[in-house]
Amino acid sequence: MRTILIVDDDLELCALLADYLRREDFEVQLAHDAETALARFARDQHPPDLLILDVMMPGKDGLTALRELRQRHQLPVIILSARGDPADRVVGLELGADDYLSKPFLPRELLARVRALLRRGSAGSDEPLSVGLLRLQPTERRAWVGETELKLTGAEYSLLLALARQAGNVVNKASLTEEGLGRPIERFDRSVDVHVSRLRRKLSTASALAPGIESVRGSGYLLTRPSA
Repeated sequence: MRTILIVDDDLELCALLADYLRREDFEVQLAHDAETALARFARDQHPPDLLILDVMMPGKDGLTALRELRQRHQLPVIILSARGDPADRVVGLELGADDYLSKPFLPRELLARVRALLRRGSAGSDEPLSVGLLRLQPTERRAWVGETELKLTGAEYSLLLALARQAGNVVNKASLTEEGLGRPIERFDRSVDVHVSRLRRKLSTASALAPGIESVRGSGYLLTRPSA
């Protein structure tokens, strides 16, 4: 049974979501402030399989908590926010959220996102994959550039794997959204763009000789193959 931690100061919403997700065979844990959630991560040896994190809470806000969490944990994170501003979505994704959902939302929409993030990356071969200095191990969901292991979120890993499997070819944003986030692309959706921007930084930081990710205007992205 997969475990989900919901962090939100709205007690009524937490109770509703917990009841709904438990009926879908998830174990659900609750925290009503960021400090309690972070303390749980520091204390527990086995973190939850997925985190649902509200942005606006008393005390430490969700984005600050996410920044701290990403220093040690790479579990899937869905950000919830009553603020639907696209800029807020970008900030959440830049800080390492895998997906973002604006309030109000239907519980079944959240359930679909949860299931998508938990099952992503299951398609395709499990054979190790190399593109120049970049190596990926799908069975372990780990990636290296040379001897340096990349610290990737689940969404970043899935996107990198999708690009690596089609190295040298353009992969459109709709396909990348399906591969990386496990859901259809939405209108004005910049989630893939933000994740790719983070991937570029991590690849270039690992090595100047790492494969690059090129943007193809109006089409998508491609992972460059090293020159012969």
